[in-house]
Amino acid sequence: MTNKSSQNELETGSVGKLLFKLATPAIVAQLVNVLYNIVDRMFIGRMENGAVAMAGVGLSFPIITLISAFSALIGMGGGPLAAIKMGEKDNDGAEKIIGNAVAALIILSIVITIGFQIYKEEILWLFGASNNTITYAVDYMRIYLAGTIFVMIALGLNPFITTQGFAKIGMITVTIGAVLNIVLDPIFIFGLNMGVKGAALATIISQGVSAIWVLKFLSGKNTILKIRLKNIRINSNILGKMMGLGVSPFIMQSTESLVLISLNTKLRMYGGDIAVTAMTVMSSIMQMITLPIIGITQGAQPITSYNYGARNFDRVKKSFKLCLISCVTFTVIATSACLAFPAIFVKIFNNNSELIQFTSWAMRIYFVGMLFFGVQIACQQTFLALGKAKISLILAMLRKIILLIPLIFILPMFMENKLFAVLLAEPVADILAIMSTAICFYIFYQKTLNIEQDK
Repeated sequence: MTNKSSQNELETGSVGKLLFKLATPAIVAQLVNVLYNIVDRMFIGRMENGAVAMAGVGLSFPIITLISAFSALIGMGGGPLAAIKMGEKDNDGAEKIIGNAVAALIILSIVITIGFQIYKEEILWLFGASNNTITYAVDYMRIYLAGTIFVMIALGLNPFITTQGFAKIGMITVTIGAVLNIVLDPIFIFGLNMGVKGAALATIISQGVSAIWVLKFLSGKNTILKIRLKNIRINSNILGKMMGLGVSPFIMQSTESLVLISLNTKLRMYGGDIAVTAMTVMSSIMQMITLPIIGITQGAQPITSYNYGARNFDRVKKSFKLCLISCVTFTVIATSACLAFPAIFVKIFNNNSELIQFTSWAMRIYFVGMLFFGVQIACQQTFLALGKAKISLILAMLRKIILLIPLIFILPMFMENKLFAVLLAEPVADILAIMSTAICFYIFYQKTLNIEQDK
C-alpha cells in the first residue's frame, strides 16, 4: 500500500473491512505479545524449584510493568496525536511528534535503568519478597534492567507504526521479538543452565532486535512518517501534549504495578509464597484476555483518530460500535473458558497439584469481573483515540487507584476469610468501574459527538 492510499483508505474505506484489516494484525501481535510476556514464566515454572522461582520473577513484574507504562506514556500518547495531525494533513507536525518521542524515550530509559539498578533489592523486599524468592528476583532484574532502552524503544515507537495504518508491520515488530525469545529461552535457561538469568537475557536480546526493526522501518522509505534527526529533540509544547494524552495509558499500566505490589504483599501475608505464585499465574492468564482486546482497540484507533481529525463523525461512531461489540464478545468467551476450566490454564505454567488446586479456586473469584471488561477497554481507549485525555485519565484512575487498591486493604478488615477478601477486591472494582465507564461514555456519545457533527 502506498502512503497516499493508506491515508485515503482511513478516510473513505469500509469501516468494518478496515477495522478487520487493521485489528487482525494488531490482535495477532498482542497474542504473540502474550507469549512474549508469559513464555519466561512457562519455562521458569518447569525449573527445579520452579514454583518458587516463578514467584521470585513475579515480584519483578511491577518494575517491568512500570517500564512498559513509561513507554505507553510516550507511544500511546504520541500515536493518536500523530494520527490526528495526519487527518489534518499536517505530516510535518506528526513527524515532530515522533522526533520528540524518540528523545523522550532515550532520556527516560537512562533514568529508569540507573534508578532501579541502584535500589532494585530494597524495592523487591518492599514488593513482598521472602528469603526463598529474593535471589531469583534480583538475578532476573539485574539483567532485564540492562536492556531497558531496547524495551522502551520497541514498545514506545511501535504505536507510531500502527497509527499510520501499517498494522502488519506493527505485528512483525512484536512477532520478531517473541519468536526469538521463545527460541532463546530454553537454550539459556536449560541448555546453558542459566536459570532465571537466562530468561532475562533472552528477553532483552529479543527486545533489542525488535527495537532495531522499529527504528529501521520508521527511518526507511516505506513509512508515511519518518524519524528525522532534526526532530529528535525535546519541544516542551509537543512533549506536554503527548504526555497529557499518554498519561491515561500510563496510569492504566503504572497503577497495575501498584496493584501487583498491593496484591503480592497482602497475598504473602495471608497465603504465603504459593499465593504469590498463584497471582503470577493469574496475571499471566489475565494478559491472555486483555492484550487481544487491546489489539482490537489498536486496530480501531487509527480509524477513529484520523476521522475525528477529519471531522467524519459518522465513521468515528461506526468504528467505536464495531470495536465495542468485538471487545465484549471476546472477553465474555475468554473469561467464561477460564472460569469453567481454570486448571487447564494453570497447567500451562506448572504441574504442581497444590498450586493447580489453589490457583483454580482463586481464579473463580478473581476473574468474575472480567466477563464484561471489554466495555471498559473499548470506551476508555476510544476516549484516548479522540484526544480526550482528562476523561480517559479519570476512568483509568477510577478502577485501580480509587477502587481496587483501597479495596485490597479494606475488605480483609470486614471478612473472616482474609485471602478470599483480597481476591474479591478485583471483581468488585471491575464491576463498579465498568458500570461507571459505560455511563460516562454514553453521556459523551449522546452529547459531544452529536453536537460536533451538527456544527
